[in-house]
Amino acid sequence: MRTDTLRARLRDIVQPASRPAPVAPVVPSAPGPVAGPGALEAGEALGGAWRDTRAGRSFVVSRRYGPDAVYGRHRIGDFHDALSRAVGGTRLFSTPAAEPPFVFFDLETTGLNGGAGTYAFLIGCGRFDDDGGFVVEQHVMTGYGSERAMLRALADDLENAGALVTFNGKSFDAPLIETRYLFHRAESPCRALPHFDVLHPARRFWGARCPDSCSLIALEQQILGAKRHGDIPGFEIPARYFQFVRSGDARPLLPVLEHNRLDLVSLAGLTARLLTLAERGADGTDDAWEALALGYVYERGAVPWRAEQAFERAVTLSGAASLRQVRAEALRALAVEARRSRRHDLAAARWQAVIDVPGCPLPMAREAAQALAIHHEHRVRDLEAARRFALRSLEGERKVAWGDAVRHRLARIERKLVSERRPLLPPSSPSQPACAAPPSAPRTSS
Repeated sequence: MRTDTLRARLRDIVQPASRPAPVAPVVPSAPGPVAGPGALEAGEALGGAWRDTRAGRSFVVSRRYGPDAVYGRHRIGDFHDALSRAVGGTRLFSTPAAEPPFVFFDLETTGLNGGAGTYAFLIGCGRFDDDGGFVVEQHVMTGYGSERAMLRALADDLENAGALVTFNGKSFDAPLIETRYLFHRAESPCRALPHFDVLHPARRFWGARCPDSCSLIALEQQILGAKRHGDIPGFEIPARYFQFVRSGDARPLLPVLEHNRLDLVSLAGLTARLLTLAERGADGTDDAWEALALGYVYERGAVPWRAEQAFERAVTLSGAASLRQVRAEALRALAVEARRSRRHDLAAARWQAVIDVPGCPLPMAREAAQALAIHHEHRVRDLEAARRFALRSLEGERKVAWGDAVRHRLARIERKLVSERRPLLPPSSPSQPACAAPPSAPRTSS
């Protein structure tokens, strides 16, 4: 086949001669949502309302929980009061420090992995009002074409926010919502706000209570005493939205909205608990794990005296055999703090207590033995004890650098021991025995 003939055939396939005339897009005559088939029915099914924005109309569902509403073992008003009293503790958990008014933020998305093709079809924002009630506003994307208006409505809602509070939001919610704003060539309102991600401190404080899953639902059961009934599993949520877009029936979204609302209430409750612990200090902790985590929070926040109190409470509460690791960690933290403040004898006593904990983790025991070897060599001048602790710090060690440092210390201690054991002889001359008495000076007459 000739080359020009093949080129002509390809041109006809890519650019057919009889191409139909393009159809002009239908533009609505009045501002309104560019939405899927369920846009008109969503208001009646979900109990929301349309909100006018500069980018069009967006659909918002609002709910309010009164201050006397009960959630688990608490009232909604209790969360509000706790946050009002303990707002100063946010500087220990977020940088820059989160300041009120807090907006509790949670997304429901079309995928669980994020990425450019994932949409946030439901954006939940919760906040406390002046009466202590909790108001949840949920922005619903009724169709893919209404995303821009929804993002505009969200930006309007966040204009007066002082900080975002999320659960795993720094890794998922904030990057995803920023991607959606970038897609529409708009600036994300979340970027300029301080961000308090509750997931990471929650794992430190309560991970031991939820060893299988430190999810928001598991935490709300253990910490807040709240149990959900008939809650929708998270993996089913994207399919519910796709069903709504295809069929126009908004009823499958009702459990999704309820799931999102409960997430926001639980997030507010856990935040209140964390800030209450930071404000009350060691006396407010319920168990050894909480006290240990609080000590680390104070330590990072440069509040050493409160950190020491929390670690001491962790030691007090860790008497059970199952809490030996907590006891060893708390004693180690106390020893490091004593060394940092130059209370060397107290530090040595605490390092010894670390070694004495039954089943002390080997890395921690090696660190304590090394610290005691240094203490006995340079401060107590007990070289035998220093040698014994240096040998113990080598147990089970496979790191070359560590082993070389310890062997160097052992060699130095051995030299010092040999020097101490060597007998000290007085100087002597060849012509006179060392033990002879010096001759007496001759007497002179006056």
